[in-house]
Amino acid sequence: MKCENLREELMEAVVNGPETASPELREHLRNCAACAEELSAFQRTMALLDEWQAPEPSPYFGPRVRARVRELASLQPAGWLAWLRRPIVAAAAMVLIGIGVSVLEVGNMPDRNTVATKDSGIRVNNAGNGVSDLQYLDKNAELFAEFDALDGSSSTE
Repeated sequence: MKCENLREELMEAVVNGPETASPELREHLRNCAACAEELSAFQRTMALLDEWQAPEPSPYFGPRVRARVRELASLQPAGWLAWLRRPIVAAAAMVLIGIGVSVLEVGNMPDRNTVATKDSGIRVNNAGNGVSDLQYLDKNAELFAEFDALDGSSSTE
């Protein structure tokens, strides 16, 4: 078997002990000196890590960290965009931008009571009163006549 294929099993044998290794891995370790040496190197490293004790922090470590945090907090960011670092001001700015965009979008919406005619490009008010209806019919009389002519020719066939 190739050494690369047994690499994961080798790491499990380091963590759980060589007695938990599969028979293929044990046979490979007997025949491959490089893998056997790697297993023993891993075991020595794990033994060293088990013996290692973390050093105690300095008694002045906590006060020094707190002093450094206070020092950094006292520094004010420079520049005209420094006010954006405050969350309330940034949120208010975003709300104002949103309101401004929505007002612009509402101003660009077409009026529901107007339509554009294809032939003249004039916007006619369709408010529903009689005068505007007559104006619309008058301006589009030729178009309606063509529709009537088409209807008449298709029904005679």
